Amino acid sequence: MQVQQSRVQVMGIDAGGTMTDTFFVREDGSFVVGKAQSNPGDESQAIYESSVDALVEWQRNVDDVFPELLTCVYSGTAMLNRVVQRKGLDVGLMCNRGFEDIHSMGRAVQSYLGYALEERIHLNCHRYDEPLVPLSRTRGVTERTDVQGQVVIPLREEEVRVATRELVARGSKAIVISLLQSHKNEKSEQRARDICREELKKIGSDIPVFATVDYYPSRKESHRTNTTILEAYAAEPSRETLKKVSDRFKKHGAKFDLRVMATHGGTIGWKAKELARTIVSGPIGGVIGSKFLGEKLGYENIACSDIGGTSFDMAIITKGNFAIQSDPDMARLVLSLPLVAMDSVGAGAGSFIRIDPYSKAIKLGPDSAGYRVGMCWADSGLDTVSVSDCHVVLGYLNPDNFLGGAIKLDVNRARKYLKEQIADPLNLTVEDAAAGVIELLDLNLREYMRSVISAKGYNPADFVCFSYGGAGPVHTYGYTEGLGFKDVVVPAWAAGFSAFGCACAEYEYRYDKSVDIGVGPKATDAEKVQACATLTEAWAELSEKVIEEFIINGFKPEDVLLRPGYRMQFMGQLNDLEINSPVTNASTLADWERMVHAFDETYARVYASSASSPELGFGVTGAIMRGSVVSSKPELPEEPDAGPVPPKEAHIGSRPFYRHKKWQDAQIWSMEALKAGNRVVGPAIVESPSTTFIVPLGFETYCDTHRLFHLKEVK
Repeated sequence: MQVQQSRVQVMGIDAGGTMTDTFFVREDGSFVVGKAQSNPGDESQAIYESSVDALVEWQRNVDDVFPELLTCVYSGTAMLNRVVQRKGLDVGLMCNRGFEDIHSMGRAVQSYLGYALEERIHLNCHRYDEPLVPLSRTRGVTERTDVQGQVVIPLREEEVRVATRELVARGSKAIVISLLQSHKNEKSEQRARDICREELKKIGSDIPVFATVDYYPSRKESHRTNTTILEAYAAEPSRETLKKVSDRFKKHGAKFDLRVMATHGGTIGWKAKELARTIVSGPIGGVIGSKFLGEKLGYENIACSDIGGTSFDMAIITKGNFAIQSDPDMARLVLSLPLVAMDSVGAGAGSFIRIDPYSKAIKLGPDSAGYRVGMCWADSGLDTVSVSDCHVVLGYLNPDNFLGGAIKLDVNRARKYLKEQIADPLNLTVEDAAAGVIELLDLNLREYMRSVISAKGYNPADFVCFSYGGAGPVHTYGYTEGLGFKDVVVPAWAAGFSAFGCACAEYEYRYDKSVDIGVGPKATDAEKVQACATLTEAWAELSEKVIEEFIINGFKPEDVLLRPGYRMQFMGQLNDLEINSPVTNASTLADWERMVHAFDETYARVYASSASSPELGFGVTGAIMRGSVVSSKPELPEEPDAGPVPPKEAHIGSRPFYRHKKWQDAQIWSMEALKAGNRVVGPAIVESPSTTFIVPLGFETYCDTHRLFHLKEVK
């Protein structure tokens, strides 16, 4: 007779470039993690296979579990890949006459975004990517609004009609309208939008029209134009991918509406109007999961590190909060999206390894084997070795346990191609060549992590480092060694940690709007009150948009908790900071003083209190409105302490492990069989079906009552 299990309530998905992870949470807080190879051609199939893999542990199947789920959150890279590969819709652009080149020219920074320093400093290395919208599908119309929002030259409406017909004739499947200064005065752009729709109706075309003021009413024309183009170019096609995922759930009896992780750290429905906010979501899930875990454990300062098959992503949480960028770049485009501040480098477990033909140095990535792993997988179809091949040759990975044995890796095949492509050209043994690659990768990541923390004015000794991602536990010791972190934590569910973070995220919509509010050092009380009124007016406008999104997803206005915010700076300084407003409705002098005080506190935390410059006055550059509804969250596991000695059944053998120019006999432990309080001393390898945790000589780890492994250096 089967024991009645508590219902499964929450599911998180991380559809990465290499692996697709799923995370299921029951009512009692217990959870399981599933893993499957990603399937770029059909993400819904990979999610299904990963779900089956996860639910085996509970002896459940998707047809039983999907109908129980209250919520499911998706994160992935499909939209970003669509932009990088230039496989989006054919979009037409309507802009001011004389500014037809604004998108093709881009900002100068776009010519070297993503480049290493040595490439940035040489002009002949710079290049612009192919624009999302070519000049052949760009049309200018006469109109001019000045920087104060005054219409200097009225919109010539007949030109809008002509431009609409020409863009359709050129094959446009969507039209974006971006006019100068529309964030200051939206009337001309809104009128152009309405005329464009009228003309499309006349000629029998039902293609969508995207006006920047309806989506991203912010200053910086290149940023908001790029972002709105992205909405038409990649977000709408990606909506079809999400619909396919949603339909797969419905096919198996699911009743929830699929949610998607957004760039600002909340989640939105897949039917959301602004879907470009989901362009990058997987790595953000890990940051949200780290914040959630930190709040539960009392960690205020956290260095988040995520290694997958394609990249190393890092974020910093200080005083329990992460920073939000208002003008980030993505896919070598400057954008107007609120984005969780992250640093990323193209180096992961699937990174290709090559020898530079000129310097003869080993070069890692930035391209990757992705879901095809490496030459160690006979069916990969690759011709270049990857970091994963080194893992297999050095004994890091069990070739019979990759994805729980779903894929068999060939050690001899990896050795053969590493010898041909790397070892022989460098006159090294295969082991030394492979070990050199791993040491180089770990060194690069360690220096990158150190520099990111130091550049922000912090000391690693004040931080706890969370290491996760499918390849995180393999490299944790290497990129944290010697940095002096207060603690290094590897969750037992590290491989699905980003999916876990998705399950932790708020169901939240966010809208932003640029404002220009200046309160000088000698401002009167009346001017400060007027500043409050202007900001409150912007909040009211944004609140309507937030509530509209929730209504689309079946909620009532009274279900929504609204949380206003703003971006503030000292006048004359370049950088502004995002602040969660201490007041919900600003109308009095006291409200203004409270907002300034909240800014001062944040400024002192991000920079230093000694740099505070109130004598310059204050500028509010943006209004922000977040809205959220109640959603289910996972609970941390809580197990009794079983003492430091692992049970006999947790020990599953030994395996030769190559490090520091010699083979060592590493003890192999089952991650699932280790108990709370158990201590493992290196050299050891802790294995699970979804990841491998390396504990080399000179390190030890213990598992706490929340199934978090703490890695420590020992003498």
